Amino acid sequence: MTRIALDAMGGDYAPGEVVVGAVESAVGLADVKILLVGQLAPIQSELDGLPRDLKRSAQEAIVKGKLEIVHAPDIAEMDESPVDAVRRKRDCSINVAMRLVKEGRADAFVSAGNSGAVATSAILNLGRIPGVKRPAIATVLPTRTPRRPILILDAGANMDCHPEWLVQFAIMGNAYSKAVLHRTTPSIGLLSIGTEDCKGNEMTKETFPLLKETKSVNFLGNIEGKDLYKGTVDIAVCDGFVGNVVLKTTESIAKAVGHWLKRECFRGPWRVLGAILLKGAFRALKSQMDPEVYGGAPLLGVPGAVIITHGSSSHKAIYYAVKAGVAAATNDVSGMIAKSIAEHVEDQKQK
Repeated sequence: MTRIALDAMGGDYAPGEVVVGAVESAVGLADVKILLVGQLAPIQSELDGLPRDLKRSAQEAIVKGKLEIVHAPDIAEMDESPVDAVRRKRDCSINVAMRLVKEGRADAFVSAGNSGAVATSAILNLGRIPGVKRPAIATVLPTRTPRRPILILDAGANMDCHPEWLVQFAIMGNAYSKAVLHRTTPSIGLLSIGTEDCKGNEMTKETFPLLKETKSVNFLGNIEGKDLYKGTVDIAVCDGFVGNVVLKTTESIAKAVGHWLKRECFRGPWRVLGAILLKGAFRALKSQMDPEVYGGAPLLGVPGAVIITHGSSSHKAIYYAVKAGVAAATNDVSGMIAKSIAEHVEDQKQK
């Protein structure tokens, strides 16, 4: 059974939405146990206030050992300094849940809380995989090709990067793409402002030849923003500043498209009729663009499965983040990354 340490106090709508997502995960996912980590009284209050059917499901999950509360007295607030929160509040829900992974009592960690605090806690409690310069957040986004999303990293862990870090991001993304997304030979692109190797800022221009000579990855060259959703490559590599802007912009566009469609479909009776006829297509489009389905982003480079999801996560996003945690843990992503990084370091020594 895969054990997921879920930060019950993290996120804009915690603990309510997190508790619901935890119950849905415990019930809907086979061979998964949820360890709800946080303040006991608020969590219990949310469980007691669930709708009848969901409350019954929660009680059954507790009896079957698929749902358990682990008390953590403190909270790392969303607006706190990540380092201060993690260091001062040793028993905040993020730290307690991360220690469960470190001690082998949980197989993966999931949180919608302060992403900087999650990354800091992961590094302080779990450390880094030997050879990894900086862990990176990887996020999956949809493309035009059905069931073939693109992996983007870094998506926010490192604002200012060195070229060698981006090379390692590519190696780590390559391992994750193979293990979880089932790509045999993932193609990799360096996100820049032009496809020519001379285009970009100093960092991307220095990174290009390093990636080109890295034998362990299938580097295709530079890609532009317009290529991300075409499915041109399987992995896009960039620094955390650019990656986070891409991620937030994508989520905003997905919501804006839904708003525009809804507004235009109700401008007259004929449009309403057309919308009714296209209801199935709209539903499929919404599903493909839903950021909550793709929100579970792994922190790659630490020895363990750590999943970060956005602060505004609903119970649905929590469910999919838990699924991402299960996938990362059961496919031993950190083990594959450790092997790939070790081979890369050895290759660099021989040059």
